[in-house]
Amino acid sequence: MNKDESKAVSEILHELSKTSHVQVRSSTELAAHVSEAAEDEDVTRTDKGQGPLRRRTDYRAVRNAPRSLTLTPWQIIHAIGLGAASARQGAGRGLAEHWGSLRYNQAMEGNQGDYLQLSSEGRDLLRFYKATQSGEIGTGFASLLGEKLVRSRYPDHSVSVIPADVALKAGWTLRSTSGTGARPEPLQRRPHFFVEAWKPGQPSKVILVSSKGTHSSVHQVHKQLSTASAHVESVHIGPYGTVPYLLIGTEIPKKESLALHIVEAPGTTVLRPPGEASEADLDLALDQGNRMADVVRHPERLGATVPGFQVLPEDFDWFSIVLARTEAATLTAFTGGGKPTAQYLTKEQGRRHFQHDVHADTDRLRDAEHRIHGIDFLGTDHIYRLNGTRVEAFSGLERNLYMHLHDGRVNEYRREVHDLRGQWPDRSTSEQWSAVSIRADGTVMAIRLRED
Repeated sequence: MNKDESKAVSEILHELSKTSHVQVRSSTELAAHVSEAAEDEDVTRTDKGQGPLRRRTDYRAVRNAPRSLTLTPWQIIHAIGLGAASARQGAGRGLAEHWGSLRYNQAMEGNQGDYLQLSSEGRDLLRFYKATQSGEIGTGFASLLGEKLVRSRYPDHSVSVIPADVALKAGWTLRSTSGTGARPEPLQRRPHFFVEAWKPGQPSKVILVSSKGTHSSVHQVHKQLSTASAHVESVHIGPYGTVPYLLIGTEIPKKESLALHIVEAPGTTVLRPPGEASEADLDLALDQGNRMADVVRHPERLGATVPGFQVLPEDFDWFSIVLARTEAATLTAFTGGGKPTAQYLTKEQGRRHFQHDVHADTDRLRDAEHRIHGIDFLGTDHIYRLNGTRVEAFSGLERNLYMHLHDGRVNEYRREVHDLRGQWPDRSTSEQWSAVSIRADGTVMAIRLRED
């Protein structure tokens, strides 16, 4: 181990709990630059005979945007891991991919001004998986920023960040059914998250989020956000082009502090079905849907549809159930996956991949229980080596909330976790753990040296 790698593991874990800031930038100028980048891209595509992309172009600067996010590196790792837990990329690998977030334990640090930047370790890793690192870190920051913005606008609601691909698979087949030829571009480009503001007994409010990340210049951020405007165009909830969205780009320079660039299409989409419908039963298991991937662009023109995914008002109850049960799958996958996760997923969402407790690098699932800040959490731990030293990481859910989801009680989970809003401790360390992150959904992620 050379000098650059000799940093004591205890110091590395301490860095994970240190609070830093990340700049947030949103302006009319940013929106104009994104529009210019979109025009340039469409000119290039036209020259190649591809034609312009379908995009949402109604974005603008974010109203009341925060000037910065204040967080710890461990909170970002928690967000990355939570997002990866249910969005598995292969059979039975959901939990193993969740633990892949630990690769960022040494990737970020605060500078002298307490602004977050890549560490020397993070810069060295660019050689090996530059695109993966920028995408995963960008996704983590986007989920945290999107959640913060929506929470500030609906302070009496709970807020959930739900992977869009997993949710959409409950109603549509996202892959080619014939196995030949590419699907139309609007079906290939999709938003990354649904951010749902919800309150028991009331219809949810939904916002789309598309995220990007780059190690390049701010000019590349503009190009990425212009592409992101095509990702949000593929999904419509209610009438065409009315669902609000956020486009978030994370700039990850090699030596300067990180920055988040964001524009939005403001508005409100409420999942209120027509008529006097009762509250959707979130405990209701869903059958796999096989919907046409068509969007009604002009209702007054018979048959005027374009490729895409649309949820019409008569399906708002169904979509409310999809969002809640996809979140439940994400939370149970984060705690250990297996059958508790499989019950919330349809065939296309990957139910069979979670029906058996077989995960790479994990021998025992959902058998770890720890009391952190006076709260009992149930989940799974992972023992691994960091610079040759044994380290223990734990991911779990508050015990009562976990039992609700384990037994299929999504309605009860949501009622109880909503009542707990604002009561979760925000301390980033504890007596027994070097770094701790507890989220409003009741999940915890913690890490410490393993003393054998």
